[in-house]
Amino acid sequence: MKGSEEKKTETKIDGAQNQGPAESIDAPSTGDSPALTKAASGQSQGATTEFKSFLKAPTAAKEVITGNVRVFCRFRPLNARELSTTENEVCVTFKDDKTCSVMGINSKTGNQEPIDYTFDATFDPNKRQRDLYDSAVCPVIDSVLEGFNGTILAYGQTGSGKTHTMLGPDIDDEEEKGIIPRMVGGIFAKIESAAEEIEFTVKVSMIEIYNEKIRDLLDPKKNNLRIHENKEQGIYVKDMTESYVGGEDEVFSLLKIGNENRSIGSTDMNKQSSRSHSVFILQIEQKNTVDFSSKTGKIYLVDLAGSERIAKTGAQGQTLDEAKNINKSLTCLGQVINALTDGKSTHIPYRDSKLTRILQESLGGNSRTSLIVTCSPSVFNEHETVSTLRFGQRAK
Repeated sequence: MKGSEEKKTETKIDGAQNQGPAESIDAPSTGDSPALTKAASGQSQGATTEFKSFLKAPTAAKEVITGNVRVFCRFRPLNARELSTTENEVCVTFKDDKTCSVMGINSKTGNQEPIDYTFDATFDPNKRQRDLYDSAVCPVIDSVLEGFNGTILAYGQTGSGKTHTMLGPDIDDEEEKGIIPRMVGGIFAKIESAAEEIEFTVKVSMIEIYNEKIRDLLDPKKNNLRIHENKEQGIYVKDMTESYVGGEDEVFSLLKIGNENRSIGSTDMNKQSSRSHSVFILQIEQKNTVDFSSKTGKIYLVDLAGSERIAKTGAQGQTLDEAKNINKSLTCLGQVINALTDGKSTHIPYRDSKLTRILQESLGGNSRTSLIVTCSPSVFNEHETVSTLRFGQRAK
């Protein structure tokens, strides 16, 4: 199946179609549709609920998802606030490059002791942005270029380093830039090195889900967009802007516009707290000018809004309503992942939230997914860190 082109492999779950190498999607777009050959790409150098129903004790890894879903854990360094207070005491130790330990209650003995959490890889605060990218993202990019869909999700509490992981503090800084700018550079480098007979068309979209409403971050006037589905296009967001791009500089310009339009707010946990789920979508279509075959892959990069304990974040009024919607949609995401990995579920509740509905064709099936759980090492955030680790291990 990996090498098949222009053939659609379908796995139906709850009426959904999880496709293999995807067919071209004729969705609303902006501008012309230029074929991007190697020469054309030469410009690129270089609610108050706290998920109790989902966050139970970790369970064993499920073989059914081996190779499709990989889970990574990343701990950020202590921040300035934590370093300047008694919160600078850490709650985690690192046993090796896959396992970390946090104090907790052993469910069998009832004793408090170090509890191990093991993932495909665990990154301590000293690890570089590049290290995470190479492990978590590069294999997904390779799969997308083969015509599959892929998803990268960053999950964690408010202020745990999700946006730092996905975007980085500066997308122009070679050392500090995050997953999305590195991915863009990596994709155009692969386009540059592709065979001469392959033509590429690359499209970019960026949306946010804020209070369960979809807004176009590249054209903020497009608010409350609707999700549609048909046989030709699959699941798509109607009227979402899709911009054709010819190089990484164009993608970075759109990325900056979208990031500036994203809904943020201030909480006691983070002065610049993302109040929405941000979804960056990059679609790559390839056409072979010799045998006229074609294939299309999409990659979704999702910076999830921070999971929150209402009392700790000090959320009130509008921010409180936001927090409730954030927590509700994150719970839905957890339920979908649980249903996909428990080996027993016959119904996957994709339709319970806008986020999981949009991601339906890129979670499970033949897609490739990397879930990155981001954590604070501070004892002040130990409760949230344990919840995040359990979320990640359940997905594993």
